[in-house]
Amino acid sequence: MSAVAVPQERASREMSGPILGMVLFIASEAMFFATFFGAYFTIRAAASVWPPKGIPELKIDIPAVLTVILVSSSVVLQIGLRTIQRSGARKAMVWLGATIVLGVAFLALQLYDYSQLGFGVKDGVFGSLFYVMTGLHMAHVFGGVVFLTLVFGQAAEGQLSSIRYESLEAGTLYWHFVDVVWICLFTVFYLLTPR
Repeated sequence: MSAVAVPQERASREMSGPILGMVLFIASEAMFFATFFGAYFTIRAAASVWPPKGIPELKIDIPAVLTVILVSSSVVLQIGLRTIQRSGARKAMVWLGATIVLGVAFLALQLYDYSQLGFGVKDGVFGSLFYVMTGLHMAHVFGGVVFLTLVFGQAAEGQLSSIRYESLEAGTLYWHFVDVVWICLFTVFYLLTPR
């Protein structure tokens, strides 16, 4: 008598290709940013004065607003992801659209903040690290806004549903990553840098 194998249902769903791809991309970007943070802390530890003389005091007001905007956008996008799972794409589009608007607001306010700083990328190692690290983050936010806009287009065309929403889930993972990187940047440059 031969035993017949009965397929067992999985307790959790498998990771789809787009989600796995995004997780691997985020892992590579995390290593990329970790390298810059490592360089920052190495250079800071070797410096006798930090920030170097000539760098004006970094004000925390605009960066604090930027932090609130970006954290709020992550919360709004997570609500959008939950909404698509429960109610479909049409209702989730409101939350997705709000996230895109918050992302654009973050970019505009960060550009304004750059114009108010009083130092540039050429003003020594601090200026270089500051602008390279925050500028790369801003490029990632811009990429996230573009990605989420494409997802919004998919939702508007009816390509997303309560059972097919991998692109929104991938975009949400990426957006949360961008949020975490900003919190690290905010902490390093605005909270841990002596005034």
